[in-house]
Amino acid sequence: MTKTSDSQLQRVIDRVALPGILFGHRVISPGDEFSLLPGEMDSFAKVVARSRRSSGAARMVARKLFQQLGRGPDAIPKAVTGAPIWPKGLVGSLAHDEEIAVAAIAERHDFPSLGIDVEPAEPLDAELFDMVATPTERRRISNDGVVGRLLFSAKEAVYKAVHPLDGAVLDHQDIEVWLDAGIAQVRNGRSVKVRFGYGTHIVVLAFPPPER
Repeated sequence: MTKTSDSQLQRVIDRVALPGILFGHRVISPGDEFSLLPGEMDSFAKVVARSRRSSGAARMVARKLFQQLGRGPDAIPKAVTGAPIWPKGLVGSLAHDEEIAVAAIAERHDFPSLGIDVEPAEPLDAELFDMVATPTERRRISNDGVVGRLLFSAKEAVYKAVHPLDGAVLDHQDIEVWLDAGIAQVRNGRSVKVRFGYGTHIVVLAFPPPER
């Protein structure tokens, strides 16, 4: 029987999540591509099977989270930008690497947006670290162990959190992250909170402070 969950990874995810945010995972498995609903299929008609599989797995996670809110298995189509389109009243984020798919959702009245990312807990190549890290970040941290990969993952999550709000196209140099403080700053001045954990995989959650 195919293993579809990892208890150690879920414990990491549970530590990263906050009250009001539902966050789960799935081990990507053969056949997950067939879980895409009719309202989603057009978005993936020209996508290779492996990408459909990981996208299907992430949506399976999201639909399990919907159940916890008393919702049905709503479709999550993909916008032209590639971002998921969430059911009315919800915000969320999807992510996957080669092995793991993750999803997080929250009520829109509690959080303006969410961004998540998952990466293998492996060092980032040195040349990629130089592309990802700003000069200030390179002085503040070193590409030691998984720190470079963590920084990359944090910026991916921050982008997903701010793009639905601002519509700005950002690269890694447009985002400054203070991992020790759990804060990121975007070039337009927007601040984003960042939470992370890792074991075999790095998991990052990013969200702008709720607007009260």
